[in-house]
Amino acid sequence: MARLAQGDATVTELAEPFSVSMPAISKHLKVLERSGLITRSRQAQTRPCHLEREPLDAAIDWIEASRQLWNARFDKLEAHLRAVQSTPPEKGTSR
Repeated sequence: MARLAQGDATVTELAEPFSVSMPAISKHLKVLERSGLITRSRQAQTRPCHLEREPLDAAIDWIEASRQLWNARFDKLEAHLRAVQSTPPEKGTSR
């Protein structure tokens, strides 16, 4: 994915830095293609891969919304725990 962010690349170019078999690389690329993260075209004898940014943007938007939601929940939990810790115990009970 990082390599494709720099521009289109063939399967051979994508496989070059890794000590993984070409069938394994192709398998990974098929998963990315089925998920809509990459597309492949045909140019003469090669099939360059192209990174599709829209699905990544959608994922980033979802992750950011989830991050904000969880941060808000953790902030509420922190405030509640501070309130509980600052409240003196009732007589006859222990903390």
